[in-house]
Amino acid sequence: MRAVIWQHEENEGPGLLEKPLRDAGFTLVSRFRAPKHEDLEAELIVVMGGAMSVTSLDAHPFLRDEQAVLAERLALDKPVLGICLGAQLLASAAGATVTRGKNGFEVGIAPVRWTKQGLEDAATRGMPAKQTFAHWHEDTWSPVPGATLLASTDRYTQQGFKLGRSYGLQFHPELSAELFGGWLTAEAELLAADGKDVDELRASLPKLKSAEPQNIAFLEQLVRALRG
Repeated sequence: MRAVIWQHEENEGPGLLEKPLRDAGFTLVSRFRAPKHEDLEAELIVVMGGAMSVTSLDAHPFLRDEQAVLAERLALDKPVLGICLGAQLLASAAGATVTRGKNGFEVGIAPVRWTKQGLEDAATRGMPAKQTFAHWHEDTWSPVPGATLLASTDRYTQQGFKLGRSYGLQFHPELSAELFGGWLTAEAELLAADGKDVDELRASLPKLKSAEPQNIAFLEQLVRALRG
């Protein structure tokens, strides 16, 4: 079985998701800003995050190519996992509208609340009602036609959805405290320019470290749901 991973940034790989995918029997195939139409036939596509926006497809032709393949996979009900930008692309391919979020840049370590329907899903059944994850996004999407809302935060309602056999997650379950700490270091100037206190963000990393066992359990369950 192939899990094709569409990566948009050098430092935004599968992270904690890699081991659950391999343990489930997937062979990982990486693409960097270069989707292939043959990926349509893969058992799974995982679409990672990135600094670009779905609202600027003309500036990033590879995103338009990705969106076209995602639309085909949705029509065929072949599973996709979209994370952050990947979730926005999946939502757009399904007919939702992606926009800059009115509640501003959501970055840091914060809880996600699973909805009642979310906790009944195969990917989240048995999970605690709230789980702590890393967040790093400015865009959001309108309700996805035909999808089940899985998760929300205090700042943004649209944090996770399921459509057919596919899942879109705005937050970053793949990020360990170590990986997220690396992001904070690499983007310290950008964060400071946006008015974020990098030291305060780094001080919350132990919360993410403590949440890792439960987040890994979620990823394992999510992969099983995607595999079917």
